[in-house]
Amino acid sequence: MIKQNKQIKKRLPAVQLLALGFFLLILVGGGLLTLPFFSNSGHGTNFIDALFTATSAVCVTGLTTLNTAEHWNSAGQFLIMLLIEIGGLGFMMVPILCFALIKKKVSLSTRIILKEALNLEEVSGVMKLMLYILKLAFVIQLIGTVALSFVFVPEFGWLKGIWYSLFHAISSFCNAGFDLLGDSLANHQQNVYLIMVVSALIISGGLGFIVWRDLLEYHQKKKMTIHSKIALTVTGTLLLGGFVVFFFTEHNGATLVEGNMFQRLANTFFMSVTPRTAGYYSVDYLHMSHTGLILTMFLMYIGGTSGSTAGGLKTTTLGVLLIQMRSMLKGHTRAEAFGRTIRQGAVLRALTLFFITLTLCVVAIMILSVTETIPKTSGIEYIAFEVFSAFGTVGLTMGLTPDLTAIGKLIIIALMYIGRVGVLTVVFSLMTKAQRTQSKYKYPEESVMIG
Repeated sequence: MIKQNKQIKKRLPAVQLLALGFFLLILVGGGLLTLPFFSNSGHGTNFIDALFTATSAVCVTGLTTLNTAEHWNSAGQFLIMLLIEIGGLGFMMVPILCFALIKKKVSLSTRIILKEALNLEEVSGVMKLMLYILKLAFVIQLIGTVALSFVFVPEFGWLKGIWYSLFHAISSFCNAGFDLLGDSLANHQQNVYLIMVVSALIISGGLGFIVWRDLLEYHQKKKMTIHSKIALTVTGTLLLGGFVVFFFTEHNGATLVEGNMFQRLANTFFMSVTPRTAGYYSVDYLHMSHTGLILTMFLMYIGGTSGSTAGGLKTTTLGVLLIQMRSMLKGHTRAEAFGRTIRQGAVLRALTLFFITLTLCVVAIMILSVTETIPKTSGIEYIAFEVFSAFGTVGLTMGLTPDLTAIGKLIIIALMYIGRVGVLTVVFSLMTKAQRTQSKYKYPEESVMIG
């Protein structure tokens, strides 16, 4: 048996084990959620809805065909929270935590899987980084739980209030978007404190653990990696730019009809934060302007930072593309920024990701436009919004999710899975070793007219 397991490890590359690990976790979670033990009604949940919920939780999306607060009992909600935590930090978190507790040395194959999971280029130091991530995630979520308890304990009492605080702290930090309030933060949109705490948790989870390490160790090293510089620059630009645009387009629309300036500013800022793969909402997106919807879809498509709990194209991918474009416009061949040259391989990877992900979303929109029913009051944005939300593992919806057909649910499940695991991880996991190996010979070069 041990020999057979070793042979399987040799046959399966790290990317395949990573993709398979998330897939098996979703299947196990979906299977458990079908049991009557986890539903409020005491009846079993049909497999497709249970699978949809498990996928949404593991892929930290937040799209649900069933109301989390109403359909699932405390055990079901706890299982969903557990799937969110494991999915957000990576399914390898569990064995790594066990190895750390029993002080057992981690094998090289496990370290390689961790390298792929964290989007690192080298294996060295991966265990130290993983343990650092676990400690950091625990501290931030603990602080978030305490901060949220000041809202939920007075509202629901000690036991339920602490439970709500813990669930929403984990869901916010992991950018999952699941809530136990029934309507996300729509009925709490005048609570500026709650809006800002949830915003802080979402940004913390979406920044990426490597960025956090650079920030926390900056006072010692006095330098940051180019990855962190790009991530912080793009994240700050998108948050500020989104806030400014939403302020002018939604100030008298989807934001508060009644409320003081601080409440309006907080909700406007939250509209810029939550599309970054978080999924919580405090406003009705059905009443948002077309400009606001387009911007929200753009923010959902970009998502968070590589190596974080967020999904989407990633801020660093966008940053590399913009840097390459700026270099080309200047007549330079190399992508240069912050006194560094970005490796050509990273640029080609970013271009490939952009093309594949955009094509994937367009194809999904086309399929869903055939299988799903669009309300007479809406247009194609009703479906496009759902697609970008699923791919970006965001969880926002204009109302399509509960009415999805069986085919529609499967399409959204696939988008959530690809958005969380990563397009290239899924593609490489489906390729054979021969396909992944670069050819030993090179064809003659020839020019092609561009533009």
